[in-house]
Amino acid sequence: MNSDVSPQISVVVPVHDESGAAGPLAREIATAFAGRSYEMIFVDDASRDSTLAELRALQAELPDLRVLAHSTNAGQSRAVRTGVLAARGDIVVTLDGDGQNPPHDAPRLVDALLAAPASVALVGGVRAKRQDTGAKRWASLWANRIRKNLLGDDADDTGCGLKAFRREVFLRLPYFDHIHRYLPALMIREGFENRYLDVDHRHREVGRSKYTNWGRLMASFSDLLGVMWLKTRSRRPGAVSEF
Repeated sequence: MNSDVSPQISVVVPVHDESGAAGPLAREIATAFAGRSYEMIFVDDASRDSTLAELRALQAELPDLRVLAHSTNAGQSRAVRTGVLAARGDIVVTLDGDGQNPPHDAPRLVDALLAAPASVALVGGVRAKRQDTGAKRWASLWANRIRKNLLGDDADDTGCGLKAFRREVFLRLPYFDHIHRYLPALMIREGFENRYLDVDHRHREVGRSKYTNWGRLMASFSDLLGVMWLKTRSRRPGAVSEF
């Protein structure tokens, strides 16, 4: 990609202590988007292992790879936001850095978003055959049901990291930690629509999960209350005219 020409697509991947996973994932992204106008941005969230060094070493091999690094660990949502702020593409794709979201599904989400009307701001992945423990799948099922019922959003799997969305709309949303789990509800709040496609899911090959079921539950409870409050404070102006 010519560095003087803005790409159409920016693939943003937050990573923290993903040594051994981040490099192969970057190569898969390059294969999936070969021939397309894209960039990939890996945001290292203050990893304590060799993740950052491995990514920097790959830049000579993958010219479309950009590497950003936090000096202090700030969490997945902040890493995503850092990547989106730096992105040059109008369409942003996010994937989890552990490699469980196969990149080959990402172009399908992008194409669905590009083919959709401007009223559609996000196309989310739904893990059709989730490769996680039974306890994790059970906790996610109930969390999704409760969130969907209380927020009235249309998402069955907000925990899937694979999403494509319009950068400009994302930057309108109020930022808070863990926002990445509430993007569908916040897109609706802003007056936009979402669509969803089934995607593959893989076992984690290296490293370990950064979350526990209990940790997710505690964070989700306070976040859910906050998003419910945000919904009550939303007022839309209708059509905007300029004279």
